[in-house]
Amino acid sequence: MLDKFITNGNYSFTEKGISPIPMLFRRDIEITKKVKKAELFATAIGVYNLYLNEERVGREYFAPGFTSYKSTLLYQTYDLTNQLLQGKNSICASVSGGWAVGSFVFTRQNRVTANRQAFAAELHLTYEDGSKELISTDEKWWVCQNGPLKEADIYDGEVFDASMKQKDFVWQVATKEKVKIQPDLVLDDREPVVEVETLNPISRTKVGDEYIFDFGQNFAGVVKFYIDGKEGQKLNFRHAEVLNADGSLQTDFLRSAKARVAYTCKEGEQEYSPEHTYMGFRYVGVSGLLEEQLGSFVLEAKVLSSASKRNGDFSCDNEDLNRLQQNIVWGGKSNLFEIPTDCPQRDERMGWTGDIAVFAPTACFNFKMEKFLKKWLRDMRSEQIITGGIPNTIPSQGYGFPATMPTMAVDFWGDACLMVPYAMYMAYGDKSVLKENYEMMKSYVGACSRWAAFASFGSNRYIWNTFHMLHFGDWVSPDVPQMEQWQKRSPWTATASLYHSAALLSKIAEILGFEKDEKKYRELSEKVADAYVKKFTDGNGKLLEEFQTAYVLPIHFKMFDEETRQKAAKNLAELVKKNDYCIGTGFPGTPYILFALADNGYADVAYKMLFNKKCPSWLYEVKMGATTIWERWDGLDETGNCPIGDDGTDLMISYNHYASGAVGDFLYKRVLGIEPIQPGYKIFQVKPVLGEELQEAKGYVDTPYGKITVEWHRQSDFTIRVSVPEGCKCKLVLPNGVEEVLSGGEHERKSI
Repeated sequence: MLDKFITNGNYSFTEKGISPIPMLFRRDIEITKKVKKAELFATAIGVYNLYLNEERVGREYFAPGFTSYKSTLLYQTYDLTNQLLQGKNSICASVSGGWAVGSFVFTRQNRVTANRQAFAAELHLTYEDGSKELISTDEKWWVCQNGPLKEADIYDGEVFDASMKQKDFVWQVATKEKVKIQPDLVLDDREPVVEVETLNPISRTKVGDEYIFDFGQNFAGVVKFYIDGKEGQKLNFRHAEVLNADGSLQTDFLRSAKARVAYTCKEGEQEYSPEHTYMGFRYVGVSGLLEEQLGSFVLEAKVLSSASKRNGDFSCDNEDLNRLQQNIVWGGKSNLFEIPTDCPQRDERMGWTGDIAVFAPTACFNFKMEKFLKKWLRDMRSEQIITGGIPNTIPSQGYGFPATMPTMAVDFWGDACLMVPYAMYMAYGDKSVLKENYEMMKSYVGACSRWAAFASFGSNRYIWNTFHMLHFGDWVSPDVPQMEQWQKRSPWTATASLYHSAALLSKIAEILGFEKDEKKYRELSEKVADAYVKKFTDGNGKLLEEFQTAYVLPIHFKMFDEETRQKAAKNLAELVKKNDYCIGTGFPGTPYILFALADNGYADVAYKMLFNKKCPSWLYEVKMGATTIWERWDGLDETGNCPIGDDGTDLMISYNHYASGAVGDFLYKRVLGIEPIQPGYKIFQVKPVLGEELQEAKGYVDTPYGKITVEWHRQSDFTIRVSVPEGCKCKLVLPNGVEEVLSGGEHERKSI
């Protein structure tokens, strides 16, 4: 089924750095009998949209979906029973290059999967008289490449000419295409990108020849506009996350991405919204508008995301912290987009494994992630190499070193193969996600341990200290300014990663009943912890070279014994105080620093860091007007300007990254207090950790057993209300240390 692909056999696409000209396929059919059922199956090499009699079919964007195309290609099904007309019908498919054929990644590599786009479809008709008919993609279809959609590119946007007349379309017979890949054809099982809400501008200003519209929120999506246009009038829509000091769009950080929509009007009233691209933006600059059109011109924005279903929320009596929570949620909406991306705006938008590794627990609190992540993990399994290494981005789309690291074991980035499934297991209680990925985990940890042992002897065999340029290290740590300095911290981050991965794999082996593996990986983790202490510390909880991440990881991962951990936590707290309670961690340490402090007697220090508004800190971003999480803590200086420095990352400043939003895990688990003890929250704990900055907090988490809600406040005493799903048990720990086990139902407790 769906093995008959068609294309324009006369089209040869050889240009570099851009995407192919979109193709429009058409098949006219005539229905002469009463239809009982009409079902269409479709897929494409590229991205397609389907139309029946000029009406859009389906609501999802970017079908068939972004997968590791060499191993898996998804297909969709559409019920057309009530849309087919008696008599003549026209089925059309608009197919752009998408990720498979179009330019992708910052190298702008194209034609990774195929030399040009192709389309496959089958229409299964069952008539009332019992007869059946099958219409497949073949030479009875037509193809056109001079239609109104002139350009469609993930990064560059769309060029559309609405003034084109259908009589000017040049149609030719479609030809069969022999697709060079042989993937498994799988019924669409992803969380598709859909429109989740509509935004309206909060202001409009004129800067030069552009009208700048501010939507008040950074997000991922596309514009939609309505205009009473003039024949041949040209409109240009540019997108940006932030503005320059003069109010113009700051587009330097988009790098090579044009992020624009170029539209040529027909005469009269019309509307348009792109369907083959998306942007990350808050501001839109529109040029080509006539002054007399301003009164009737309407500009909206469609927020697009695969994270369309919420799973939890958090709020409190501090509006800055509430804004931080919203920034985390919006960062998730923007980057849980077909795959877990890093950012939605520049020439990247790749499935970086390190970002989702640290964000997965927070993502599972805020959104329903099971389908989304299971599909992505399948892609990861398919791309793991025989020696255990995993590409830094999934799907990798065929690029690698020197654009980024080779396909190999890379600490914290490759760790996603363990951290993501385990976060899902704890959230949903489904052991199958561990079973599906167990062999991948074992192969990866084997690769990590071999790299650590490479050319080493004695306890140094457990120190992962090879080729720092092949690790990300303490990525974007704000206390050192250069990429090379982040990477040089890889012996600390990689060794802690090896410990954590081995210990987690041991735990997973125990869950799955593999006793020998449980012992093997537990012993490995113990040897790594011992080596970390010997190599990097004085043996008494003090690092020989001090920086926040180097303390955070062994403290939170419990690499030290109890006595040493307390001493190390004290040293970490002192280091944080000396840094004026500012964050000093990169990607590996940021999710855990507040836990490392609060869980070891320094909750006051954790709260001072959380509520700090100096740069770098989470609430500094809020103070500066951020509506999503930034990639860099210093994305804007105190004057609101964008710093541009040569740190080796090529203008790497994104204002919509979710990695540092992993602090959301702390908001749910410690501020609100909800934490699973058994997978799926069959048994869970509610144990709020109080700080003087907050007087109340509330929130909820949906679980397989029902909704958990928690609400607490304190005035003269502490009052907490907990809703426990039937069949679950809650271990409630009040701030005064009193413990109680609660069964299903509503509960209220007080303490002094």
